[in-house]
Amino acid sequence: MAQITTRITELLGIEHPIMQGGMQWVGRAELASAVSNAGGLGILTALTQPTPQDLANEIDRCREMTDKPFGVNLTILPSIAPPPYAEYRQVIIDKGVPVVETAGSNPAEHIPHFHDAGIKVVHKCTSVRHAVSAQKAGVDAVSVDGFECAGHPGEDDIPGLVLLPAAAEQLTVPFVASGGIADGRGLAAAMALGAEGVNMGTRFLCTEEAPVHRNVKEAIVARDERETELIFRPLRNTSRVARNEVSIEVVDKLNKGAQFEDIRELVRGVRGREVYETGDLDAGIWTCGMVQGIIHDIPTCQELITRMVNEAAEIITQRLNSFVVTQP
Repeated sequence: MAQITTRITELLGIEHPIMQGGMQWVGRAELASAVSNAGGLGILTALTQPTPQDLANEIDRCREMTDKPFGVNLTILPSIAPPPYAEYRQVIIDKGVPVVETAGSNPAEHIPHFHDAGIKVVHKCTSVRHAVSAQKAGVDAVSVDGFECAGHPGEDDIPGLVLLPAAAEQLTVPFVASGGIADGRGLAAAMALGAEGVNMGTRFLCTEEAPVHRNVKEAIVARDERETELIFRPLRNTSRVARNEVSIEVVDKLNKGAQFEDIRELVRGVRGREVYETGDLDAGIWTCGMVQGIIHDIPTCQELITRMVNEAAEIITQRLNSFVVTQP
């Protein structure tokens, strides 16, 4: 098997420059351990766990499944009644997790605590300006998310083909590319544009080990790149989700002037969790990226990562090299 070494692999202590995104309801021990065992960096999602103690238990469970490095995603969002972020943070520290992926609000408050414990911080950004701010705040690396991504793509609508090289021009810390990546072609392209690794959500959602109903995985394989919806656009809180009866209704109501209170029941997180647990694809909102259009199978994480790295290495060393003609 080929091996691709970058600052990201060295920083995170992993074999291959591939991270699993922190996905609500999905980032559990089964998936995170499988990604890490395959040489990537698996990520547990802190707020999938209802309490800090539940997160501690999930970290312990993941450690029973892998002896490789894995991380925890801590998404910090403004809220009237916020979760106890400091308590989740302390669990991560106490359990000796080596990597944290932060997302949402500026992570500056949390970085010193993590760094004092020797924990590396990777912050997820959807714009160059936010990536630069995160770098100034002291993060060790950045995840740069293009408009193609599932979940929150920001409000600038800049796709990866422009966003990644724009970020490369201004960042000195290493960064991974996120959004629209599912195979070795995406890995090779991301590195050509300045990234030193990739972060994938939808692709890992469609693996054997992802703890979601088979119907969800088969739907991703069957759908093309057009079958997502951008919800919350009029509210300036855009999120890319799978197209279904609920997301279509949400978009329609908001376009007609509805406010969040009018669609709150439709977008409740518990309904999205029901999709993953029962396989009822219209039970609620569930997150999926445009990249579903180039996902055609449901491999194990080991099969996926091995295939990706070998394909990227072949593209970098052979296919692209064959186009170069040296003039006499």
